[in-house]
Amino acid sequence: MTPPEQPAAPRPDPMKGIRGVFAATLILESIVVLLALLVLPKFGDGATAAGVTAMLGLAIAMIVAAGLQRRPWGLGLALVLQAVMIACGVFVLALGIMGLVFALVWGGLLLMRRDVAQKMARGELPSQRQ
Repeated sequence: MTPPEQPAAPRPDPMKGIRGVFAATLILESIVVLLALLVLPKFGDGATAAGVTAMLGLAIAMIVAAGLQRRPWGLGLALVLQAVMIACGVFVLALGIMGLVFALVWGGLLLMRRDVAQKMARGELPSQRQ
């Protein structure tokens, strides 16, 4: 008697790992924004109400967006928040500068995502080999 055939194990989704990196980057970015609140009083006009509100709102939005990276529109939300962070340089110059630095990080992440997608399309990922 032959044993019943086992269903094939589901293949891992490489994009799931990349979405995890996106979420971790958003959490890291929100921590940086919150830590900037500590040094804000030492520069320029200090902690204005608009600056503090913008920074707190942005940090909270980034934390929420980190949890939404599994959604199809999660990456778009993360990129919009990146643009908002750069635009917040109007209130807090350091925030705009940090936004530009993180924009470079996001650029690298998007290149990595494109590379994985191309390898998936060609069937070159280790999880696609038998």
